[in-house]
Amino acid sequence: MKKFLLLIILCLYCISAFPWGATGHRATGWVAEQYLNKKARKKLHKLLKGQSLAIVSTWMDEVRSDSTFDYMTDWHWVTIPFGKTYEESQKNNNGDVIATLDRVINELKNEKLSEAEQEERIKILIHLIGDIHQPLHVGGKDDKGGNDVKVMWFRTDSNLHRVWDSDMIDETRLSYTELGQSVITTSKEELKAWQKSSIRDWARESQSYEKQVYDIGTGKLGFRYSYLYFKIVRQRILQAGVRIAGVLNEIYGK
Repeated sequence: MKKFLLLIILCLYCISAFPWGATGHRATGWVAEQYLNKKARKKLHKLLKGQSLAIVSTWMDEVRSDSTFDYMTDWHWVTIPFGKTYEESQKNNNGDVIATLDRVINELKNEKLSEAEQEERIKILIHLIGDIHQPLHVGGKDDKGGNDVKVMWFRTDSNLHRVWDSDMIDETRLSYTELGQSVITTSKEELKAWQKSSIRDWARESQSYEKQVYDIGTGKLGFRYSYLYFKIVRQRILQAGVRIAGVLNEIYGK
């Protein structure tokens, strides 16, 4: 009985630990695969042992239940006080999403890594590009990225971070492939501009949605909030996927 209860607790922990939610992350991976060139696709197929970008996109959340990977905990987010640049902000000694993406991309481009080392860094890269596009993973307030902002999602207790991670996405009842297919609406000009932008640009974009994200009124959220702002979720999933592909094409597609 005790083992059963422990299993339930672990399962609940894993479910609550998914930034963007598994569906959101896998949708970014699915979108990215649509924009890979042939050379990059072939190399990634080998390095990821045949797994899709969608499936490996949640690896960083899945390993949270293993204390061996606790050092990665703070890599999923960054706090940049509004009105300051990343360079001006106080840094987390444990790392953050911007510093980690800078480092991982540099290592994949410039260092001689084993296939196993490349595999792990690719999984980190895919996941964290997803994370940095979730507006509340680039916090500017002292509320733990919206986790301290308690709200109701329809009739269920939630918090603002969870609403953006998964509540709005789950309410659509779409699979990750259906969600991915529903956001593919970009022009060639947009695609180029998105892929030319920098990691810091992605962070600034996320912070630019502060007004919409915190437009919570009494805190009772549901259809109206989703109607107004789910389009931002869709846009960020699309941009994340396009940019994942852009980085991977640059590393493996030449």
